[in-house]
Amino acid sequence: MFFNLPTALTWARIVAIPLIVGLFYLPIEAGTQNVWATGLFIVVALTDWADGWLARRMNLTSSFGAFLDPVADKFLVCAALLVLVHLGRLHALVALVIIGREIAISALREWMAQIGASGSVAVHMVGKLKTTVQMVAIPFLLYDGRLFGAIDTRFWGTLLILVAAALTIWSMVYYLQKALPEIRAKAR
Repeated sequence: MFFNLPTALTWARIVAIPLIVGLFYLPIEAGTQNVWATGLFIVVALTDWADGWLARRMNLTSSFGAFLDPVADKFLVCAALLVLVHLGRLHALVALVIIGREIAISALREWMAQIGASGSVAVHMVGKLKTTVQMVAIPFLLYDGRLFGAIDTRFWGTLLILVAAALTIWSMVYYLQKALPEIRAKAR
């Protein structure tokens, strides 16, 4: 179904991207920008869980929703990473690794679907772990301050995004290994 509650939540994630980015261009104090962007990112990221849960619970799963959901996630993460690079809170190489992997694996999945072997690159636990770690790291880096007066979010966000980058590489290698037999068979 093109438009239902779960799909509306997915669309909301896409619509929220310019809002998150735009916060950093408003003439408001940097700390306020950080808090608002962090809060909005967290709320929007939670819609990823909510739309999937609702789609299954209400029996509203669709091929369009299955297509749009990961696209919305990738847009959200990529936009946030680019903002963090722009703000000097994330090294461009880390962003390049994460964004490059997203492009490469998306292309691999598309190709594997075309040759009828999409099952070999289905979402795996290491990919889910990578997503979870980066979805925790990004708000920490957006906040960029002391949480509860004690937690240095830039330190922990940087550490977590480096872990996410390592998981990104690991998951990419995993998916490529799973696809390699099909790639070899089609290359002959």
